[in-house]
Amino acid sequence: MPPLKDLETGRDLQDTLRANQDRCVGMAANMIGIRKRIIIVNMGILNIVMFNPVITAKEGPYETEEGCLSLDGLRRTLRYMNIEVEYTDSGWKKHRQTFSGQTAQIIQHEVDHLNGIII
Repeated sequence: MPPLKDLETGRDLQDTLRANQDRCVGMAANMIGIRKRIIIVNMGILNIVMFNPVITAKEGPYETEEGCLSLDGLRRTLRYMNIEVEYTDSGWKKHRQTFSGQTAQIIQHEVDHLNGIII
């Protein structure tokens, strides 16, 4: 079972993303002042919280422009079309999953935040 504090952080991320859904598709815990490896990603109709996400594989590099709640404007960055991610869900079940397209891009952006990288 995950630590209660981590679950609370996941709920805080859900609330914060919901409050900013008109301009935001993902968030990292350090964006709300919590130094934990937790992100939330909008996957269309679902917002998924990932605990300790690690990108284990990536392919199909491309350049794109992204915005961020932490910065004004757009910036160019390198992303990968397909990625594989290991993470734990809120039930503390481990996953290894492949993502592509916009979902992959959002995950990469949020994992960068966890690693101290801002576009």
